[in-house]
Amino acid sequence: MISDFFMEKFIKPYYDYLLKEKHFSLHTVNAYVNDVEAFLNFVGTDVAAVSEIVYQHIRNWIVSLSSQNMSNNSINRKIASLKSYFKFLYITKTINNYPLQAHKALRIKKVLQVPFSEDEMQKIERSDFDDDYFGLQNYVIIVLFYTLGIRKSELINLQLHDVDLNKLEIKVLGKRSKERIVPILTSVAAILSEFIEKRKQQFGNGYNKNIFLLKNTQNLNQTFVYRLINNYFRGVTSKGKKSPHMLRHTFATHMLNAGANLNTVKELLGHSSLSSTQIYTHTSLAELKKMYSKTHPRFNPEEEQEHLL
Repeated sequence: MISDFFMEKFIKPYYDYLLKEKHFSLHTVNAYVNDVEAFLNFVGTDVAAVSEIVYQHIRNWIVSLSSQNMSNNSINRKIASLKSYFKFLYITKTINNYPLQAHKALRIKKVLQVPFSEDEMQKIERSDFDDDYFGLQNYVIIVLFYTLGIRKSELINLQLHDVDLNKLEIKVLGKRSKERIVPILTSVAAILSEFIEKRKQQFGNGYNKNIFLLKNTQNLNQTFVYRLINNYFRGVTSKGKKSPHMLRHTFATHMLNAGANLNTVKELLGHSSLSSTQIYTHTSLAELKKMYSKTHPRFNPEEEQEHLL
């Protein structure tokens, strides 16, 4: 178990660095720190200080995680936390050598995430939800995920003053506190207007700045939002992946399928580089090929079937 002294000297400064300098969300900071603490607990008494940690210690942890049937993808994420931590220790001169210099990420199978179809998204109706304030809120949350393409944390942190129904805009606070303006459809503005009015009736004008609240008047949390999306889409689709991120993925794919250019989708998603947005082109390319096959005059279904065999 990590001692209080060790926490104060080697973990707390890193925690503050991620939160105050890197401007990571509290959820992300806790995930990074939990990974680091798990590793340091694994190393245990083998080392007296972080400066004594070498790559072999990290390699042993990877083997241990793998023996617990943890996926390579999950292991890579944990090692990414360690990379961040040891880089921090190195630049603050807490350690003289960076132990992950020669590390190579574990190979992972590239699984193409299949977004919800347009037909599936058309099935979403207000009547699917309870006929009360919180039923309306659940409906609005799903509508915003699909029409704005925002992240889970961005939706949770939306505040009343971020919404401008006259300009049809919403201000979104993204990763590392970067703000962006996302347009909203007229139909969505009408739904939001109704919701905000009912919110005032439910909580009063001055109650909590966040748009969405739980029944106990606390802000939404990650677990609630994930369960809402997962539970609702069980009745809409047979696809395995049902999450807020899949709605973001669906938003981007449908935009690209409809002809939006990559830069536009990049800005709407709040990505810092095109490479992050390009992952969505794979599914839109699949749709393009499907449409190409259906419409090109030289397309021969029998030949295509033979090619697949």
